[in-house]
Amino acid sequence: MHVHKNDTVLVIAGNALGKQGKVLKVFPDADRVIIENVNIVKRHARPNQKNPQGGIVQKEGPISASNVMVICPKCSKATRIGHTHVTDPSNLKRKTMRVCKTCKEMF
Repeated sequence: MHVHKNDTVLVIAGNALGKQGKVLKVFPDADRVIIENVNIVKRHARPNQKNPQGGIVQKEGPISASNVMVICPKCSKATRIGHTHVTDPSNLKRKTMRVCKTCKEMF
């Protein structure tokens, strides 16, 4: 999956088109992500210890990962993500790194 937790992403399709936010949770099996302050849904909650009053609670709902683009930390643009293999010199293990397609920066 091209989106990881704590990435900053831009929504490119759907009702939240143009909004930016931080990825809070990733569901790789369902190919969905939860983004901070995007796709706010209302849910009815029963009273419990955390919420003794109960009532209607607003929270973020999941959206499809195909509807978001990662914002590159270096060039600050929404970009496609590539992958490359890098060998770690300390222990000689291969590691997969993500690469920005516009500025070629690894992150």
